Amino acid sequence: MSAGARARGAVGRIALAIGLAAGVFGGGLLGVGAASATPPVPLDSGAVTDFAGVLTEAELERADERLDETYRETGVDLFVVFVDEFTDPSDSNDWTNDTADLNGLGASQYLLGVSTEGRQYYISGLDGGDLSDDFLGQIEEEIRPELRGEDWIGAIETAAALIEEGESGGGSESGEGSFAADAMTGIGVFLLIALGIAAVIVLIVVIVKRRKRGAERRLREQSLAELERDAGVALVRADDALKTSAEELEFARAQFGDESVTEFAETIAAAGAGLEQAFALKQQLDDEIPDTEEQRREWNLQIAELCAQAEARLDEKAAAFDELRKLEQNAPAALAALESARARAGGAEALAQKLHSLRAGYAEEALATVAETPALVAARLAFTDQEIARARQSVDAGASAAAAVSIRAAEQSLAQAEALAQALTAHEAELQAAGERANALIAELRNDIATARGLPDPQGAVAAAVQATERRIGEARGDLEGDRRHPERAERALEDANAHIDGVVEQASGLARAQQLLDAQLAQARDRILQTDNYIASRRGAIGATARTRIAEAQQALARAEAARAQQDVTTAQGEVQRAVQLAAAALQAAENDVNGFSPPQGGYPRGAAGGSGSSGGGDVLAAVLGGILLGGMGGGGGSRGSRSSRGGFGGGGGGRRSGGFSAGSFGGSGTRSRRGGGRF
Repeated sequence: MSAGARARGAVGRIALAIGLAAGVFGGGLLGVGAASATPPVPLDSGAVTDFAGVLTEAELERADERLDETYRETGVDLFVVFVDEFTDPSDSNDWTNDTADLNGLGASQYLLGVSTEGRQYYISGLDGGDLSDDFLGQIEEEIRPELRGEDWIGAIETAAALIEEGESGGGSESGEGSFAADAMTGIGVFLLIALGIAAVIVLIVVIVKRRKRGAERRLREQSLAELERDAGVALVRADDALKTSAEELEFARAQFGDESVTEFAETIAAAGAGLEQAFALKQQLDDEIPDTEEQRREWNLQIAELCAQAEARLDEKAAAFDELRKLEQNAPAALAALESARARAGGAEALAQKLHSLRAGYAEEALATVAETPALVAARLAFTDQEIARARQSVDAGASAAAAVSIRAAEQSLAQAEALAQALTAHEAELQAAGERANALIAELRNDIATARGLPDPQGAVAAAVQATERRIGEARGDLEGDRRHPERAERALEDANAHIDGVVEQASGLARAQQLLDAQLAQARDRILQTDNYIASRRGAIGATARTRIAEAQQALARAEAARAQQDVTTAQGEVQRAVQLAAAALQAAENDVNGFSPPQGGYPRGAAGGSGSSGGGDVLAAVLGGILLGGMGGGGGSRGSRSSRGGFGGGGGGRRSGGFSAGSFGGSGTRSRRGGGRF
């Protein structure tokens, strides 16, 4: 889910604080040696992730087996992560919640985060999950003695035992409740139920209002730097959620037809409109016009709210979308369709040959946006094949939930591979079209030169314009001939020259000629924006808020230019289309910087996190993370899934531990966790 807060009642927090005070004095001063600061991390492929190195290999294996047993008996997944210190954020609740979000844990999945040197711990869980907040607090109380005594494996086993006891429904409370119900009859039972429902409703209203006020207050109390950081993160997560949801929608459209997905398409459109507003505000914050601190604060607050609203819209339709696809129930048929689609896609060899052919005639700079396409497609297809194989194994074993997760990951990976291949083909066609447009511009400029030479030139401005235009034509010829062609660069230079000489030459050609030039500029802008948007979408796991903001604003500027063109307002349209091109260039530069700086967390992979020793799939998984298919561990967002999830389609949560800390994105928000609890030991 995208905005589910998790807060215990005030009484529970006070009682917990009293208990923690003794823990601070009894054990809080231990471990004063050097500690490694650790931000939220990707989880290991097993149930326990030990970055602190406090467990032996035998203990890790024992803990994994114990928690696997708990899962088999109860359906509840408990993950455990040990680190030296919680950092970025340093609060145990926030750190554990962020780590759970990063790894896409769902409603039946819980994360115990332990700072062995900082002496803090917390259990993170989603609202409405299998375990109540009170029960999670009880587990935290029960495991404190083991944590204080550094009996790490004992704490894990105690937590597992408590979950099994709680899920079994045993205990005196349940029996007493049943006896009391049997003793009540008639109107007494009715009144008791009615009063209970009323009390629950009142309590829910109070808690929701309190949580909302608390969240708003925390936002407004943040420093400006923190607010700007959080707004940027919210933009990335919401944009990833929207893109992933749109991909899921297309899978459903192909399966069920347009009419069946109308309401979901409308939801995506509404969420996208909200994000457009958020990106516009981010662009205002990033432009050259100075803003007051009050404006920056208010606009960042609006960005955060717009992103939350966009994710909430997606989450509202999550259950209905799951019901539509029923991917888990239809896994065999969906897998068969996927295997057919994969067979039609072929391999990346033809793309490599095409790129090799293009390199024989074009400059490397002209192919920059597609230079990595064959490798990226090969990685996506390898990941697709891997997930198809896993899905087939799961279907054969009757594990439909695991099959659904693998099918969804493979669908998204294959869709990205196809989009990348199409982008290379489209770029080849655009290079040819750009060359044709550039040659047409040269002919037009020669006519302009002939016209200009016949004009009076008392100040020499016309002669200077003619000389500059001839120089630009000569430079463009170099980009249009030989084996190092760069027709797009030639076209841009010629358009600049055309605009310059048109400012000197009398506007005899009138509106039709200006519109012809504008149409060429619009075509170039559309192509540049499309290329950049494809570049960002296929590498979104590494792309931050700046590139996304620039391309969103470029798209808006292009839309305004096209609207002005329709109204024959050439001057306004030219200004907007030039702005669109500039913003697209800035977006591509920012995106390339993000991709160039993208790498796995240094030293951040424990056992098995990147495929384990001898694994051949690490590069493919990393490519999937770069493409935003697997959303855990590398930043970005947009909701993630694990291999035990029965969630499909919409929704920001869900997943299981067999995903190795990464999970496939799906339709819905990115998901958050904010239950207050845990503490020190």
